[in-house]
Amino acid sequence: MTSVLVVDDSQFMRTVIGNVVADHGYRVLSASDGQEAIEMVHEHDPDVITMDVEMPGMDGIEAVSRIMASKPTPILMLSAHTQKGAEATLDALARGAVDFLAKPGGEVTRELESLGDRIVEKVEAVAGADLSSIAPTERRAAAPAGSTGTTPSSRPAATDRSGGASESSVEPDRAFVEHPTVVIGASTGGPKILESILRSLPVTLDPKVLVVQHMPESFTDRLAARLDSFLPFDVSEASDGQRVRDGEVVVAKGGYHLEVTSNVAGNLRLRLTEGERVHGVRPAIDVTMQTAAERVSDPLVGVALTGMGKDGAAGIEAIKRAGGTTIAQDEASSPVFGIPEKAIATGCVDHVRSATDVPGAICDAFAQEASSHG
Repeated sequence: MTSVLVVDDSQFMRTVIGNVVADHGYRVLSASDGQEAIEMVHEHDPDVITMDVEMPGMDGIEAVSRIMASKPTPILMLSAHTQKGAEATLDALARGAVDFLAKPGGEVTRELESLGDRIVEKVEAVAGADLSSIAPTERRAAAPAGSTGTTPSSRPAATDRSGGASESSVEPDRAFVEHPTVVIGASTGGPKILESILRSLPVTLDPKVLVVQHMPESFTDRLAARLDSFLPFDVSEASDGQRVRDGEVVVAKGGYHLEVTSNVAGNLRLRLTEGERVHGVRPAIDVTMQTAAERVSDPLVGVALTGMGKDGAAGIEAIKRAGGTTIAQDEASSPVFGIPEKAIATGCVDHVRSATDVPGAICDAFAQEASSHG
């Protein structure tokens, strides 16, 4: 029987979460703080952990670090729906947690019933995650505490986080096409892999990058700020009517679909909408990819990364039909292979690559000697 360790300083939340997962056939263990969680992991070897972020004594962030260093286990973070909670959650994901779920705010409400359904869905996805691609690395580079960004002149050069040369390394004198656009979609396990890919893109590529990471509002702005603090590109959360220029990365805003409305003189124009959820999510990868396929006249690449579900498959098809290049992350490097697998199944993926080789595939598509669009 699959076992779940529920870690929360609230007895009420331990009971609620424990009852929900027990009703779905899981064996439940519990701990009230990070230190007890570490002890329970070594004693009982749970299959999945749900981890509260803020707890007295050892908090969830430190517990994640220690567990992933000593006994890697799939971890689902449960965080407050606040800016502080979002920042802490992104830190936990950088340290090896697989996914997160925002708790409902306020006192006990009817939201708890829907929270239970979402917990079960997330636990099932996290339980099967391959941790090898998101395990902490010795050279993990994090933004300085309290950092909200740097000026373009002070940004570090893009680097390969693997600690050495890789197949995704780009020749210094390589020439690229003008005005390249990349649309990247990801869900479970995505933030850390997304970070690694963007770090490895050369400044000389000068791309426009649209990122659709399944996250709720209040988390996507913190993701954008985190990326902006160490990438050589300007990173922002999407805003309605925004113009995107070369060398800019835009993260889709949680709770809104991100559409491309025009591509004029190398610049993109964006629109945010609150249309119906697609595949149960908003923002949806398909919406951004499909509108990019319709309206981007410059060279275009679509990338499907780790995550559960099928969002992005129709978008990949649309980009391929429009003459763009399509890339999917391979199974071996995907914590959760749902999104890439569904994209590959369409028959419209040009290249299936490991996470470390995705940057090289993007660069190959935009190399002057190889790239064509339309």
